[in-house]
Amino acid sequence: LSNQLTEQRFGKVIRLFAPLYLSNECNNVCDYCGFSMGNQIPRKTLSVGETLREAGILKKRGFDNILLVTGEASRKVSVHYMIEAIDALRPYFSNLSLEVQPLKKEEYCELISHGLHAVYVYQETYEKGSYAKHHQGGKKKNFNWRLNTPDRLGQAGIKKIGLGCLYGLTEDWRTDSYFAAHHLDYLEKKYWQTSYAMSFPRLRPCEGEIDPVANLSDQDLVQLICAYRIFNHELELSLSTRESSELRENLLPLGVTTMSAGSKTNPGGYAESNAELKQFEISDDRSPKEIKEMLQQRGYDPVWKDWDISYDLSEKESPSIDG
Repeated sequence: LSNQLTEQRFGKVIRLFAPLYLSNECNNVCDYCGFSMGNQIPRKTLSVGETLREAGILKKRGFDNILLVTGEASRKVSVHYMIEAIDALRPYFSNLSLEVQPLKKEEYCELISHGLHAVYVYQETYEKGSYAKHHQGGKKKNFNWRLNTPDRLGQAGIKKIGLGCLYGLTEDWRTDSYFAAHHLDYLEKKYWQTSYAMSFPRLRPCEGEIDPVANLSDQDLVQLICAYRIFNHELELSLSTRESSELRENLLPLGVTTMSAGSKTNPGGYAESNAELKQFEISDDRSPKEIKEMLQQRGYDPVWKDWDISYDLSEKESPSIDG
């Protein structure tokens, strides 16, 4: 049923994107993340020039959909810094998204005016006891501030909001997944002009890593993806390079619509390799070209671009019919 609903709504198409890590600076203490402030790793924040160098590599590999990622460090990675990055990249990419610290509604409005398309903000876990256990310092300790972030995004008029749990933080992962779905349902009804995406990250090895509280098996992940597709026929379902190549390939027909490819999880990672800077280990290390060929061999169309800058122009800026 999940396969039928996915092909009915999306066809045999997979959207491709790449994360571009701008900084691994972070003011939070989270026991599951390589960027946690307590980890003794080198810290780096890209300059505009370094960002453009990374972007140039991704552009040559075919990407037009870029997710900008940072740790949560509001001084090093301020709203002004994000605006500079978006302004520098906007001429070269049609679709720019963010995965950064939660911001105020007014700050999101400002970023949207510069061409921001989507924001991904994962609650990690909806179980307050587990949340408090894993978030031990920094602003991320504030459960409600993070929980209310998608509302601020909806009020700001963002085009897409990405949600998700980090599976492995809470023993009762099914209840966590239920609350993520409940959150999605509420948001869709209240901010109906916004589209939504759901991701299913599982804990991966990283600096200062912890053992998962619960191991979400491959079979459990399959069930989750199918359940979300049956629950919501329009939802974008994303699967990152955290998962193995074999699993990602076999999940293609079961609801997945978006995949990352050739990902690096450290700032500057596309231009030069520095394993000490990365957030976590990826599992599927195939190149974008290899992912493209795999999709085509399996009868899927890889989509590098699903948005155009012209869509963002106001009526005043748009060209008239007669030129």
